[in-house]
Amino acid sequence: MYTLSNRLRLFSVILMVVGLVGLVIGFSQRPGSIEEVKEMMASHDAHGGGHGDSQAKENHGGDQGHGENTHGQDAHGGDAHYEHVLHQLQNKPWASLYAAAFFFFMIALGVLAFYAIQFAAQAGWSPVLFRVMEAITAYLVPGGLILFVILALSGFHINHLFVWADPEVVANDKLLQGKASWLNGTWFVIRAAFFLGGWILYRHFAVKYSRLQDEDTTGNKWYKKSFKISAGFLVFFIYTESMMSWDWIMSFDPHWFSTLFGWYVFASLFVSGITTIALITIYLKSKGYLEFVNNSHIHDLAKFMFGISIFWTYLWFSQFMLIWYSNIPEEVTYFITRIEDYKLPFFGMLVMNFIFPLLVLMNSDFKRVNWFVVMAGIVILCGHYIDVFNMIMPATVGESWFIGISEISAVLLFLGLFLFVVFRALTKAPLLAKGNPYLEESKHFHY
Repeated sequence: MYTLSNRLRLFSVILMVVGLVGLVIGFSQRPGSIEEVKEMMASHDAHGGGHGDSQAKENHGGDQGHGENTHGQDAHGGDAHYEHVLHQLQNKPWASLYAAAFFFFMIALGVLAFYAIQFAAQAGWSPVLFRVMEAITAYLVPGGLILFVILALSGFHINHLFVWADPEVVANDKLLQGKASWLNGTWFVIRAAFFLGGWILYRHFAVKYSRLQDEDTTGNKWYKKSFKISAGFLVFFIYTESMMSWDWIMSFDPHWFSTLFGWYVFASLFVSGITTIALITIYLKSKGYLEFVNNSHIHDLAKFMFGISIFWTYLWFSQFMLIWYSNIPEEVTYFITRIEDYKLPFFGMLVMNFIFPLLVLMNSDFKRVNWFVVMAGIVILCGHYIDVFNMIMPATVGESWFIGISEISAVLLFLGLFLFVVFRALTKAPLLAKGNPYLEESKHFHY
């Protein structure tokens, strides 16, 4: 049984407190008027400007454009430009909060899918890692509830994250009017509750059966039940994950869509979840736990990290290449916005999510070196947070983005909560799923 150390508990709480205080500061520093925006922009320009003089781009949903130049003279006359920047800066803490909340939730969701695959595939190598997976998925409940509240506030236009939630914008946008039967606050929240409820319900029964299997020394009754619900869940998951990606991420840019987007988000959450399993497993082994986990298990986790990173890159390139080559204005604008205004995070993400894992994890021997896997894992997780950042910020914050107190504080808050929930869950059951029929095969697994 793992014992949560006072030092780790204190560290998690400190992260949450610091993150919460920072977010309060971030929200309190939002400009409240056009005059404040003018003062901020004048001060910013006096210190060398921001992200460059970008060209005006597509008006996303009529919200006075998400791409005008934030510096210099207003090309539209009057204070319309400053009002647009005001909306962007007021969105910034909300967008930061949402990006961090979604990122840590998607890690737990990715682990849940990986856990279900192990049962459905009757995998023999992984049962010694099941308790680590179950602990990570414990974050689905608190993380899901927080994300649901943010989604509800956004869907009912308490904030301005989703442009389709603004009735004034929809009234002047034919395309959004055509999508209003799907993109509306009530139906949006109902779908979110359905997705979250299904995922959490599967997790509840899977963990329940896992605990009961520990006590069943005479048969595999509970393992067979786990197999059945896991196979059924995977069908439910592949549909709901796709719809989730459309609702929670792609609808930030409601004039744009990609048929690959659900798979793209899946690859990101899947590799992030597997990477987190590897990092926590290595940490526990360094503290003297999980003595039944050997280098071959770490090697296989690192193989998944490498393989899914390549899969993610394949999906990213397929989506980018087809849209860029076809050069259809309403499609290519999505990437033009990110390349022009988010050049560093856009291309930096590719290095962190593809080139770095490719170079570090290609060698089979390196996959057995714990510090190599940890180094690669940290870079992969940071890279996929930046990927989430790139998917959310251009449509909500536009060119007014920068990494500031809101972004850092949001990550610290949810990192602290994630660590506290996961390591606390590890204390609730033995670290070895004793009743699993493939346990001996897993203990003696060698690659």
